[in-house]
Amino acid sequence: MPINIPNNLPAITILKNENIFIMDELRASHQDIRPLRIAFCNLMPLKIVTETDFIRILSNTPLQIEIDFFYMDKHDSKNTSKEHLNIFYKTFDQIRHKRYDGLIITGAPVENLEFEQVDYWNEISKVMDWSKKNVTNTLHICWGAQAGLYHHYGIQKYAMEKKLFGVFEHRITDNKIPLFRGFDDTFPTPHSRYTENRIKDIQHNPYLTLAAWSEKAGVHVIISKNSRQIFVTGHFEYNSETLKDEYERDLNKGLPIDIPENYYPADNPKEKPVVKWRANANLFFVNWLNYYVYQETPYDWI
Repeated sequence: MPINIPNNLPAITILKNENIFIMDELRASHQDIRPLRIAFCNLMPLKIVTETDFIRILSNTPLQIEIDFFYMDKHDSKNTSKEHLNIFYKTFDQIRHKRYDGLIITGAPVENLEFEQVDYWNEISKVMDWSKKNVTNTLHICWGAQAGLYHHYGIQKYAMEKKLFGVFEHRITDNKIPLFRGFDDTFPTPHSRYTENRIKDIQHNPYLTLAAWSEKAGVHVIISKNSRQIFVTGHFEYNSETLKDEYERDLNKGLPIDIPENYYPADNPKEKPVVKWRANANLFFVNWLNYYVYQETPYDWI
């Protein structure tokens, strides 16, 4: 897919080695096509890893995409260099005058805090308010989903007894939902979180539709009734090593952590992890870009 991303972004080298088609700015400028403009609000500490994961999974469509990365300038990023942010990222104030076809708001490792305790809560709230008038469709991921559900609809999150960690089977509530067109009856997706939204809270809200859920992982995908907001509590975008890296990181820190479920053969961390979610993950993002962004967005934003 022709994804138009900044020249010299570290993800380019990684993804080209994986045979992913990446288009730099120079080549994209010579194509007579109106690209989809996607704003990417990256709240994760390891921003380069997150960039790479999402660019990889957005690459499986014939549509040309132009991505603007931005971050919360009220938060001091300790795991990504200032140089990287200065070269490849904008602040929200630098993009808020624009309109976008799509917006992705990532997860963040702040879920054990109350929303109002997060140091950039006021800023991310402004982003979510702005998105209602300036973005065709917004995709909220993990903590970003919980934050969006809370900010827009007052849906609470609840602490779980222990971290939900692994790859879990999900069911679709209605096979006619375009987001899941082409999916099997059940599909696996990784989860990694300490908090949850509850199914009954979603079902009792007249402005939301529960689209996918799991007996073990609970709420997974929620769609607003106007189809302009999508909330995903799991991680379609995870690469094959993400759960492994999280598991080993927590072990090395001496934190209580279980072996990720349904991930290692025979639950043996010495074995190579088995990826079960790649096909449906690619299909999910293709459907999002096609049915909720490309088919709905105006050709010319006024």
